[in-house]
Amino acid sequence: MVPLRDNNPVTITPYVTYALIAANVLVFLYELSLTPDQLEQFFRVWAVVPRELTASLSGTLPNQPLPEWITLFSSQFLHGGFLHVAGNMLFLWIFGNNVEDRLGHVKYLIFYLACGALAALTQWFFSSGSAVPSLGASGAIAGVMGAYILRFPKAEVLTLIPLFIFITTVRIPAVFFLGFWFLQQAFYGVASLEAPANIGMEGGGVAYWAHAGGFVFGAILGPLLGLFSASRTAES
Repeated sequence: MVPLRDNNPVTITPYVTYALIAANVLVFLYELSLTPDQLEQFFRVWAVVPRELTASLSGTLPNQPLPEWITLFSSQFLHGGFLHVAGNMLFLWIFGNNVEDRLGHVKYLIFYLACGALAALTQWFFSSGSAVPSLGASGAIAGVMGAYILRFPKAEVLTLIPLFIFITTVRIPAVFFLGFWFLQQAFYGVASLEAPANIGMEGGGVAYWAHAGGFVFGAILGPLLGLFSASRTAES
């Protein structure tokens, strides 16, 4: 299912959401300028490598130019391909503006980065010995979706659905669209525990636990930061 837009208007200009999208696109364009060897090294430095994060937490310093914890944030702006960045930015475009509208610009940025870091730590918890770099904005965006489903469960999401050779669009309440997405990530996350070589990050695939973890932390942090506050300011 591909979301196209929601019917949930905002009362502010979502500058932070726009800036995050721009930053992700610019970093991806930079990635395209690198040779394969340079790109691999770039990911090794700026993406989360669970094995190296584990070593740093145990007191061993990996051979990296920067502290390993920085990758919990820098990895949120890296992507492995066009579909990866395009899909993430589409979800951020649709759901991010409404959460920013409720939290305010500054709190929303803190919320977004915190969800991304906590999502990366969730994936690390389940694959602490992996040497596969973990990267992408999807953990942070999952946090946005976790806040969205709490605050706007009845908002309708215009969704593109392929049915064999036909393509149709339907309006799906956010609670069902995002709820199904979360259950899917959790299911594949559990499956990855039984087949680490075939599914999930250990096989170089999708970091499902980062998605599920980001979603849960978003649902927790959103209300704590004022998601349901009756009054807010754009600067809050």
